[in-house]
Amino acid sequence: MYPPAPANRSERVHDADAAIRQTDSDAASARLSAVRKGYLTDRFISSLLPRAQLQPLRSPLINTGTYVRSEAIDRLVEQWLELSKPEGQLCQIVSLGAGSDTRFWRLMDGPWKEQIGAYFELDFPDVTLKKAMAIRNPRSGLSTTLGHSELGLGGQALHSSRYHLLPCDLRNPPADIFPGLFKEYLSPTLPTLLLFECVLVYMSPEASSILIQWFVDFFSPSTHTPSPGALGCTVYEMFGLEDAFGQVMMNNLRARNVSLPGAKPYPSLESLPSRFLKHGFTSGKALTLRNIRSNYIEPSELERISSLEMLDEVEELNLVLEHYAITWGVKASSSISPWIEWGLRPVKQQLADTV
Repeated sequence: MYPPAPANRSERVHDADAAIRQTDSDAASARLSAVRKGYLTDRFISSLLPRAQLQPLRSPLINTGTYVRSEAIDRLVEQWLELSKPEGQLCQIVSLGAGSDTRFWRLMDGPWKEQIGAYFELDFPDVTLKKAMAIRNPRSGLSTTLGHSELGLGGQALHSSRYHLLPCDLRNPPADIFPGLFKEYLSPTLPTLLLFECVLVYMSPEASSILIQWFVDFFSPSTHTPSPGALGCTVYEMFGLEDAFGQVMMNNLRARNVSLPGAKPYPSLESLPSRFLKHGFTSGKALTLRNIRSNYIEPSELERISSLEMLDEVEELNLVLEHYAITWGVKASSSISPWIEWGLRPVKQQLADTV
């Protein structure tokens, strides 16, 4: 049964936004489940999830999908940071629609922390307010990583030397809000990676296009910035929802008052890189999570994962993974730039490169 329709447009918008925010809570709960079952390591997620000890474990299908998503995006991020080392440059990461993501703390807890010049997280104001409160809570331990930090915008923003939590509605024109949010914190000269994890699919195609174009313009040559940094972008979202299984997914989301206006322009895997290429990106590529699981994760790791739980729904898992993709693109100053090499590599290629 569908939920009753809200009485007026303002209530519908509010209700839809609440439903979108709930998807972040679902993703955080799924990540916590994957951590507890041994798929992933993340000692920070429980600090950002209210009543974490009461969260139920998820099915092996969800745990596996969460693992593949996280592993692939982690590899793209780490490779981006690795490429900056020979260049002698720090990197910037901008996570848009960050929600309860813990990636900044995980990176700062590992070998990549010296490569991070600035890390930005943007989301709805009520999301950033709750995250700022969690970060500042002494019991969470999250503020230790930041060092000295200051709140702003009534507690909705938080700034430290390297981390910036910024409140905004990404559907609004970026030219109206970003200059006042980023201020001098975002540098056009440093290599910068944009992360969109299940964000653009909830926005209109027009709004997401304007959003990406703002960053393309910011990292384009100008009189003030003759040599801008490379711009990379990673998008994780569902696609190809016009087939029978895709319609089941859509109906399940509609029942929760969630719509996907951003999915329609991308009916196939081949169409996904056009999101970047139409904005002048040097290259773009997309892979389904099913392909990543089959060809981009080492056999020993797949064996470890399969030993954690009995997975009976293999056919359903493949159907789900076939409708989620990770797309990445890079805009570099030349075709011989080292950033052109950025991207996931199949296991066979990884083995060949080590010989």
